[in-house]
Amino acid sequence: MPDSSHDAVEVITAKRDGHELSDSQIDWVISAYTRGDVADEQMSALAMAILLNGMDRREIARWTAAMIASGERMDFSGLSRPTADKHSTGGVGDKITLPLAPLVAACGVAVPQLSGRGLGHTGGTLDKLESIPGWRAALSNEEMLAQLDSVGAVICAAGDGLAPADKKLYALRDVTGTVEAIPLIASSIMSKKIAEGTGALVLDVKVGTGAFMKDVDSARELAETMVALGQDAGVHTVALLTDMSTPLGRTAGNALEVQESVDVLAGGGPADVVELTLALAREMLAGAGRDDIDPADRLADGSAMDAWKQMVRAQDGDPDADLPVARESHVVTASSSGVLTRLDAMAVGMAAWRLGAGRARKEDPVQAGAGVVWHARPGDEVTAGEPLFTLLTDEPARFDRALASLDGGYDIAPAGSSYTPHPLVIDRVG
Repeated sequence: MPDSSHDAVEVITAKRDGHELSDSQIDWVISAYTRGDVADEQMSALAMAILLNGMDRREIARWTAAMIASGERMDFSGLSRPTADKHSTGGVGDKITLPLAPLVAACGVAVPQLSGRGLGHTGGTLDKLESIPGWRAALSNEEMLAQLDSVGAVICAAGDGLAPADKKLYALRDVTGTVEAIPLIASSIMSKKIAEGTGALVLDVKVGTGAFMKDVDSARELAETMVALGQDAGVHTVALLTDMSTPLGRTAGNALEVQESVDVLAGGGPADVVELTLALAREMLAGAGRDDIDPADRLADGSAMDAWKQMVRAQDGDPDADLPVARESHVVTASSSGVLTRLDAMAVGMAAWRLGAGRARKEDPVQAGAGVVWHARPGDEVTAGEPLFTLLTDEPARFDRALASLDGGYDIAPAGSSYTPHPLVIDRVG
């Protein structure tokens, strides 16, 4: 029998008129929406009211708790080691989860990384890993626990049982112009992470043109909101604000980023990817009470690479197989000699997406080999006529739109021009 203690119009108008929602109103509307008793158009109106009028800390905490209560909670208390997880708000070339999970596992902390697929210009961790022959994203809870016990790291798709209210609301926000509401972003991320049951959580909140949050103030507000939600729920939570004005590493694209991650695990790879992987690893280890271990040692001694291969094999992937390669390539050369002073993350992300590395709709396929390689990073000297980008795709008709995305996305200053790099880690919250 439907719960008639509240009705949707009452809840919508309360928030529309700038009032706080009561605990019982929040509990009711999330439960009723999950059951299908509140229609999508009603929840759309409420999401817009929240976007425009905001929520206070109590409301956000209750909203998050109600979304957690809509489904199951995982329990890792039976594991022989502590757990820690990381969540990134998404960026371009952001392959950090791939080397990070096995690295932290090699330090004795279990990493239950429930990940998603890409949409738009930000890449999805599962899409990247699915470029490895045989690898599978879907694991049962029993398989996940067994892998955490034996290997110490798992990267897989979240099951339907975790925060089903968020799954419905996330899809609705995407098509109603309410994605940017900080209370809804924070509760979406944190309901899944708290339900997941990890003991410690590190948030990588991206800032810049290629990020969801374009400026430091809004990124800090989101970080503070999420850290408070985690801490209130008893999860050791910290956040790093990190730069996403320039894309991470040297590649954007699924198989390309897997290869770059393997390079990092082998003791090489781009300096910025290594720096951020180690910064997040140190925070995860500290949160799990294992800050006596320096993760840089585990990269150097090969144990992180061993954990990567075990993790991939445990999910039926072949870590030694050749990765897919796109059939077609197009090289963009530098128009002048000088210093590359800007490489816009959004421009690169859009180019990779248009080459087939990403999707416009959830059901779209992605190309494993498509993407962008950049041969210089800001601060590097470039020479006229030398390669600046290599574009990769299976469908050459995609090159024109990708080139249009890159147009205006980088600056070359005269030789000898000064360049001041952005710090990669901007701030820490928590």
